[in-house]
Amino acid sequence: MSDDKSAKQKAAALELAIASVEKEYGKGAIMRLKDGESLHEDLATVSTGSLGLDIALGVGGYPRGRIVEIYGPESSGKTTLTLHAIASIQRMGGTAAFIDAEHALDVRYAKKLGVKTDELLISQPDYGEQALEIADMLVRSNAVDLIVVDSVAALVPKAEIEGDMGDSHVGLQARLMSQALRKLTGTVARSQCLMLFINQIRMKIGVMFGSPETTTGGNALKFYASVRLDIRRVGAIKEAAAGGKEPAVVGNRTRVKVVKNKLAPPFREVEFDILYGQGISRSGDIIDLAVEAGILEKSGAWFSFQGERIGQGRENARTFLEQNSQTMARIEALVLDKHGVKRKASPEAAGAKGAGSPTNGASAKGAGPSGSAGQRADVDAKDAKGSEAKGQDSKAHEPKGQESKGAPPDAKRTASPPTKSN
Repeated sequence: MSDDKSAKQKAAALELAIASVEKEYGKGAIMRLKDGESLHEDLATVSTGSLGLDIALGVGGYPRGRIVEIYGPESSGKTTLTLHAIASIQRMGGTAAFIDAEHALDVRYAKKLGVKTDELLISQPDYGEQALEIADMLVRSNAVDLIVVDSVAALVPKAEIEGDMGDSHVGLQARLMSQALRKLTGTVARSQCLMLFINQIRMKIGVMFGSPETTTGGNALKFYASVRLDIRRVGAIKEAAAGGKEPAVVGNRTRVKVVKNKLAPPFREVEFDILYGQGISRSGDIIDLAVEAGILEKSGAWFSFQGERIGQGRENARTFLEQNSQTMARIEALVLDKHGVKRKASPEAAGAKGAGSPTNGASAKGAGPSGSAGQRADVDAKDAKGSEAKGQDSKAHEPKGQESKGAPPDAKRTASPPTKSN
C-alpha cells in the first residue's frame, strides 16, 4: 500500500511540475515523447542529387531541421552537391538561399544543374559575422527551407578584415563559429530548415600518427552537425577522341564517405560520376546501384532490364536511360524499394504544389518520373524528347551501327584507376 501511495504522490508531483513549466514557458515546452508531433520518426528529407548517397545516408537524403557539413579537397564536388540540393528543394516548392562567402558562385553552372536562379536568394557578405547574422535572420523567418554557406573557411571575422595583414588573431574564427552555432541550432530545428556548411581541409603540422588533415573553423561545427560528409575525387572519366587523339577528361569519379550520422549508421561510402558542365550523372548512378542490387542484369558488355536489352556497354545503357525517363524512374523506384528507403517531405512542402508536383514524400514504389524517384536533375534531360516511342524489341536498344553479334564492347567513356584516397 505504501508503494502505491508513493507512486501516486510522484505522479501528482510530476503533473504539477509539467503544469508549472507549461504555465511559465507555454504549452509544448515539455511533453511526453509519444505526444511530440515534431519528434516523429518519418523525417522530412531533401535529395542529395545522388541516389547512392541518399541510400548511404539511411533516411533518403539530407534531414530537414538539421545542420550538415560537407568538406573535402579543392575541386572535389562540394559546391556541386549543394547546388543539387538547392535544385531538389526548389522542385519541392521550397525556397533556398546561398551565402557566397567565397564570392565564386558560377550562375551558369547552377542553371545547368537545374537551379532556378531567378528564385534563388544569394548573399555575398563582407565578413563572417554578417554572413552568420544573415543566415540567422533567414532561419528565424520560417520562410527559407535550405541555406548553403560556402564556405566556413571564407567566414573572415570583422576584426581580421579591419586589422593589418600580419596581425595574429588566434582562435577568432573558431569562437565566431561556436557562438553562431549555439544560436542557430535551436532555430534551425524549429523552422525545419536544412543548413549546409561547405568546409575546406587544412594540414596539421608535426603529426606523426593518424591523419594530419583537419577542417577549418574549430570543433564546434563537428559537434553541432548531424551529418558530416567527406567528398574526394578518386579518378578521371575519359572520353575517347576521334583520330587516335589523347582521350579527353570529361568528368570525375567521386567518392563520398559519411563520416558522422546521427540518424543512421555512419561510415558508409558511395561512388558516383560528376560530369563537367552537367553535375552528378543520375543515370550512371542508377546503373551502378541497379547492377549491384540485381535489378539490372549484366551479361558480358550487355545490360538488360526484365529480360530486355537496354545497351551494350555502360555508356550506351546510360544514354538509353536518359532517353527513356519512365524506365529510369521504374529502375530507381525498385532500387529505393530494395534498400527500404522512403523519403518523407514536410506537410508544407507536400502541399505547396499539389499532388502533381514532385515531392520527396512520395512512396518509393510506383513513383513516376516526377515523383519521389525522379527528384534528381536529369543531366541530359534535353535528350529525352520523344524517346518513349523508340522500339520495344532488343534490336531497337542496340547501339546505332552495331549488331548484337560480335560487336565490340563500347569504350567511349572509361574511368581511370582510382588513386588512393586520404
